[in-house]
Amino acid sequence: MNDCVKKQPSDGSHAQRPKQPTASTSAKARESSRAQESTSQILVGYASKTLAVPGAAMRSITKRLATSERLAQVVSDNLAALETTLDYNRANGIRIFRISSDVIPFGSSPVNQLDWQTAFASQLAHLGEKARAYGIRLSMHPGQYTVLNSPDPDVAQRAAADLAYHDAFLTALGMDGTCKIILHVGGAYGDKRAALDRFASAYQKLPSTIRQRLVIENDDRLFTALDVLQLCRRIGAPMVFDTLHHQINHEPGAPDQLTLIDKAGSTWTASDGRQKIHYSQQALGKRAGAHTDTIAIDEFLEFRTALGDRCPDVMLEVKDKNLSAVKCLTCLDPNGPITRLEQEWARYKYVVLEHDQASYQRIRTLLKDKQSRPAVPFYRLVEQSLAIPASTGSFANAAQHVWGYVSDLSTDKERASFLDAMERFQRGEATAESVKRKLLGLARKYDQAYLLASYYFAL
Repeated sequence: MNDCVKKQPSDGSHAQRPKQPTASTSAKARESSRAQESTSQILVGYASKTLAVPGAAMRSITKRLATSERLAQVVSDNLAALETTLDYNRANGIRIFRISSDVIPFGSSPVNQLDWQTAFASQLAHLGEKARAYGIRLSMHPGQYTVLNSPDPDVAQRAAADLAYHDAFLTALGMDGTCKIILHVGGAYGDKRAALDRFASAYQKLPSTIRQRLVIENDDRLFTALDVLQLCRRIGAPMVFDTLHHQINHEPGAPDQLTLIDKAGSTWTASDGRQKIHYSQQALGKRAGAHTDTIAIDEFLEFRTALGDRCPDVMLEVKDKNLSAVKCLTCLDPNGPITRLEQEWARYKYVVLEHDQASYQRIRTLLKDKQSRPAVPFYRLVEQSLAIPASTGSFANAAQHVWGYVSDLSTDKERASFLDAMERFQRGEATAESVKRKLLGLARKYDQAYLLASYYFAL
């Protein structure tokens, strides 16, 4: 693996931002140690949702039901889910993670009258300490309705309030200024230059703690990487370079991707932490900018090779979330233990069988060699199998294998219900999803940890 070097283009300039309150000295020492360990590798993470990990799912609530009492229960459950996610990420070597904005439902809305910062202060502090101890860098990304540059003062004011909520949450965790809030410029409203000016003006009016966290991302329709780079240099904010957005939205003759990564990197100061970029791949046959179901490993490794000695933090934006993060990290570590591949195979095996029995057999043969660590060939076979539509017969075969874990535990009524669902599916009268829902319900009821940790119900 190449050593990481931060590129500094000669034309990079950067304004100073105020300092953020930092973590404890001991936490700083742990973070410094982990940073030194990772200077020769990129860190890979994922956003918001963790798949196939029992206890990691966030809850939501409707406005109609959002009393303080009910909100408190949802927040409590969501913080517990975040802790489960942090534990999972540590166990799998995932060191960057984007927290869902919905961890506190209606966090910036008057609907939420719960004083969550006080009510959950100790739990939030505990989660922050755990994240620091694990060396996990956290971030958040407000949604599309947080438009700071809106010409409508009410919309812009709500955007500022939403940014304040995100900052308050990260601050409640005790996170320093390296834990960022990602934001798009917003709308153009028929005059891109005026829209950029309006953003710059609104940015300068934000409290210093929010400015310390805010990073600006190029988008796939309006504001190109060069637009955002110029804006970031103007206001003194770091830029997050999004690879797919740049592929879709760039000026004729724009610099190449690596040059823009370097230019974006020049906007990051030491107090910002390592440069972050967003990486995703275009889904074939879908609208421009649609993310793929999974990260194609060969394309990702080509990207990693092209980076050379650059080692930014890489946030994957992909539908299978943590599954792709584990894939990429496993393939970036050619000396990793064979047990890691065996664990991944245990999670993938029934969904592979559901799609293609031939690939299932080839992977079994591949993993018999305990001396080699065939991570890339393994994931190629997984990708090839999942690209094959499941036939009625292959789906039924895999479902019967999964049924075997709960068949002896099930009641006569449950057994009859499952067999009836299978028969109706094979006659074309029921969906595959309905069969899987029955199996998932039984796996949960009878606490089948092996099945619940598999990818069979997630893909």
